[in-house]
Amino acid sequence: MIASRAQQTQRPRLLQALVDAFQQPDLRRKLLFTFAMLVVFRFVAHVPIPGINPDLLKKAFENNAILGFMNLFSGGALRNLSVAAMGVYPYITASIILQVMIPIVPSLQALSKEGEQGRNKIQMYTHWLTVPLAVVQGYSQLIVLQRSGAITGVGFTGEEALPTLAGIISMAAGTMFLVWLGELITENGIGNGVSIIIFSGIVASLPSMLPSIANSSAGLAGIGLMVLLVIGLLAFIVFVQEAQRRVPVQYARSLFRGGRMYRQSGATHIPLRVNSAGMIPLIFAYSLVIFPSAAAQAFQGSSTAWVANTADFIVNVFTPKGGPYYLMVFLLVVIFTFFYTLVIFQQQNLAENLQKQGGFIPGIRPGRPTQEYIMRVLVRITWAGGISLGLVAVVPFFVTSFTNVQSLTISSAGLIIVVGVVLDTMRQLEAQLLMRDYGGFIR
Repeated sequence: MIASRAQQTQRPRLLQALVDAFQQPDLRRKLLFTFAMLVVFRFVAHVPIPGINPDLLKKAFENNAILGFMNLFSGGALRNLSVAAMGVYPYITASIILQVMIPIVPSLQALSKEGEQGRNKIQMYTHWLTVPLAVVQGYSQLIVLQRSGAITGVGFTGEEALPTLAGIISMAAGTMFLVWLGELITENGIGNGVSIIIFSGIVASLPSMLPSIANSSAGLAGIGLMVLLVIGLLAFIVFVQEAQRRVPVQYARSLFRGGRMYRQSGATHIPLRVNSAGMIPLIFAYSLVIFPSAAAQAFQGSSTAWVANTADFIVNVFTPKGGPYYLMVFLLVVIFTFFYTLVIFQQQNLAENLQKQGGFIPGIRPGRPTQEYIMRVLVRITWAGGISLGLVAVVPFFVTSFTNVQSLTISSAGLIIVVGVVLDTMRQLEAQLLMRDYGGFIR
């Protein structure tokens, strides 16, 4: 028994925690279920729609940066033009629209305050909105790929109509299938399912970038500098993700012992994270900034001069090759960080819950003054979180300029998503282990 305990203490804490997780039947089932759903996702990502020429697709993606970013959100499926070519991108866009409408539309705002039943209703509306967005984006992607020379025969005239309609329906159905897989992972697995699908797609596409990085004109010095910058960026991301401001809270309660009443007080804290929104603002920002260019490319060949010129202008502005694009990304990340954090804070009702539980912040009156105090603290630390997240989002532009490794742009765009999903999944697994009196691996 002593030898066994000594061997366990010598094991790395992460490895021991994973071993403990697999020893629990319910956690083992969750982990295996998540892995099985990811295998299904990767299988679907390699099922192309009919009539695809792989060589033309490869050439189109090498010459179009917008397609590269769209491929990032599809988990590499767009490069193969599979039935899952759009990934969960239409669902993310629908989520953005609903999140923006909740504070504006009174009926949606009322639904958001009805607890789980209201959230389920909003989730249903998000699914309904995803379908038309997937149809529109599917047709836009086919038009963009045809203009890039990757495919042919897209249209609704003559013999082109049926194959085009079949392709659009297939891609829309693939998107809804991935959303369904993501929700299955959220309900029966570990972590946020949609985020894990995006994460698995990014990780699966990393090996294909290694040859282009190795064959770049940057040389060993540029590649070495890139590696150092990526390691530093990873450390910075983890530091910001784990940073928090602890607001002290005291609880007063009464106990009866021996026929007498005693007043007892306990001290704890509310952990307000510097980046409460996680990687959601980055996903929202990139989704929003990609949409105008993807839609405008469908109108570049218009016979109307002003329509074609406007489309060219939008494509040039929203192409990830210059400062204006990344300035827009930075601003959108900061805005979405504040928006998402404040929306979540309003839904949590921290001040009201504290008052109901007999808790109070020392020196602050319960009720509205407590809510205003927490809001002031949250706004101050969210400035740091939003700016840090925005800087992470634009780092690829500067790193690419310094190292001349062009492939880093796409991989670094997903770096914060990868780190955020890993930390969030680890935190959920940590909570599951702590419920079973095991030591976790987040220290």
